[in-house]
Amino acid sequence: MNPIKLSLLLAQQAELLRQVRLANLAGAYRTLRDLAGRIARSPLRGRVHLRPVDPAAERFCVTLTALEQAQSLVEEHLGDDDLIRLADAISCATGMPTQECSFDIGQLAEFAGMLRTELESSGVEIDEAAARPSHHRNG
Repeated sequence: MNPIKLSLLLAQQAELLRQVRLANLAGAYRTLRDLAGRIARSPLRGRVHLRPVDPAAERFCVTLTALEQAQSLVEEHLGDDDLIRLADAISCATGMPTQECSFDIGQLAEFAGMLRTELESSGVEIDEAAARPSHHRNG
């Protein structure tokens, strides 16, 4: 591994932090867009309540509770990994730890669109092939 000079890292710090923020936003965009697409193809509609992990409250997994439909629809269409990714994407998009929140599940596409706009205004070109979920990639 080649040594890196401290002065070079310090000189590039602002740009590196910007790139990290954009990479995190890109991941959140992909997650929200993927989940929004799956939800659009499902019968899942209406308001939901997201509760993040909170060890102090003895809650050790993310939960998403249907407020207007049967809970079984949430469980049928979104697994534990999806809920973790959703909570992480919301945290990344807001820049804050995920808090309990209620929202219309159909708004995920709108949230993804807001992230896309932010990415594009920051100079990111959205390459749709690269923005596909990783489990859909070929190779």
